[in-house]
Amino acid sequence: MIFRFFIALCFVNISFCFSQTQDSIAVPNTVIKDTINTQNPTITKTKVEQGLVFKDSLIESNTENVKAIAAVTDSTTISNLKDDDYVLQFDKAWFEELYSNHLFDTIYKSVTDLDYQPVYYPELSTDTLKARLKALDAKTPFNVAYNPSLENVIKSYLKNRQNSIQKLLTLSAFYFPMFEAELDKHNIPLEIKYLAIVESALKPRARSRVGATGLWQFMFATGKEYGLDVSSYVDERSDPIKSTEAAAKYLSKLYKIFGDWDLALAAYNSGPGNVGKAIRRSGGYRNYWNIRHNLPRETAGYLPAFLANMYIFEYAEAHGFKKYKPELAYFETDTIRIKQMITLDQVSEATGTPIEELQFLNPSYKLDIIPFVKGEKYVLRLPRDVVGKFVNNEDRIYAFAKAEFDKREKPMPQLSNAKAKITYRVKSGDYLGKISRLYGVRVSNIKRWNGLRGNNLKIGQRLIIYPRTPNVNRSSSAKALVKVKPISGEVINYTVKNGDSLWSIAQKFSGVSVQNIKDWNGISGTNLKPGKTLKIAKG
Repeated sequence: MIFRFFIALCFVNISFCFSQTQDSIAVPNTVIKDTINTQNPTITKTKVEQGLVFKDSLIESNTENVKAIAAVTDSTTISNLKDDDYVLQFDKAWFEELYSNHLFDTIYKSVTDLDYQPVYYPELSTDTLKARLKALDAKTPFNVAYNPSLENVIKSYLKNRQNSIQKLLTLSAFYFPMFEAELDKHNIPLEIKYLAIVESALKPRARSRVGATGLWQFMFATGKEYGLDVSSYVDERSDPIKSTEAAAKYLSKLYKIFGDWDLALAAYNSGPGNVGKAIRRSGGYRNYWNIRHNLPRETAGYLPAFLANMYIFEYAEAHGFKKYKPELAYFETDTIRIKQMITLDQVSEATGTPIEELQFLNPSYKLDIIPFVKGEKYVLRLPRDVVGKFVNNEDRIYAFAKAEFDKREKPMPQLSNAKAKITYRVKSGDYLGKISRLYGVRVSNIKRWNGLRGNNLKIGQRLIIYPRTPNVNRSSSAKALVKVKPISGEVINYTVKNGDSLWSIAQKFSGVSVQNIKDWNGISGTNLKPGKTLKIAKG
């Protein structure tokens, strides 16, 4: 086992910390294109037109909606947050699961076991690769020189990881603009943005086996050193902007030490101490490729993985990948400074924004709770078209949240008698937000009823549900949500391919939205299986 800790260099008054990384290929299922598509425009539109609806008629609305929300509000309590042991267990479980159920192929495994054997991939000739790498080398401070090992890594990625690369390209459209803005502020090469792919596969809540967390995989001590707040409620290592700023500062100091960006990246991965030892053992060489055999095994594959991703992203379209516009771009969001403790669940109910979208935009809040602490500036990030609703009804929203928090010490009210309880079996494509909307209850309710301490669900898992309406029939509820709307005019049959999503398919047809596809085909979620035939109205 490789020794993972190192002592600080005597000539630098900084504590460096090992950053074990996540695989660049493991990609979350709930990427933005999947997460945001879960919103039901019809429901949102209704909520906007009717206004925010709370218990005790805090906001005017029609009687039926007031009663419906009141029923849920009466049944809602907040877990006892004063139980320190419980919170600690919750934190631990939370970090181990992410929005996706898949994060098994870690960077330690993939990079450590990086195979440099020749790969047959005739679509990319060696001469073409040499020319493209030379062009890349001319515009980046990294040493993008051709060598057979790098060629084999690139071809292996292109041949074996097509679907993962396409998903990463789609997700990068959201994250890369914010990365570039922060890197530019600190005069850091913009190509550093590709490091987040190798580190975390663009998962803000990614966590390695040794505790490195976030898009840039900061260890606890290093995160604290660079101003990232880590507490029971908040982990700013998962905050895209703050963690990127910290990574830029950290990399800037590493570059000042080594004077070479390749070596700075190696030090980011395994620490400056290991890089210094590798230089000494190689006889004083300072080129990464000359000292690579003296670096820890995972670091030896670190730069090749980084350069391979850089090449593939820069020449993505030449290799047949599509660069889709994200359904929600970063610049289409804004922040609101929180004035009182509030949960993402409460914000979701108030604004009609799906809980999954709020979790995606606010990944640093570990328990889906935004605390209010004097002296701290915690913010809520929302889509721009939702910010106005929140601000215009701020007092009412906070009053609603406070009323719920005031009841948190009381026993959980009985929603219905035992006979109204149902057992739901988790199916492929299910997630808590989808199930909560199916039965008109909250995600927090489902978690509490089933002792869940995270969002992770397993296919076949059984969940206890107390539907909002007693004796609700599961199958009838499901059918009510997936009624097929007739298509007028000519119909096109589209066969789902590997890597397709509702968003990417909608982009192929003029005037067709994600919701159109869902309505025409009776789809309630976002899960698509290759080979499925979808009906599309020809424009």
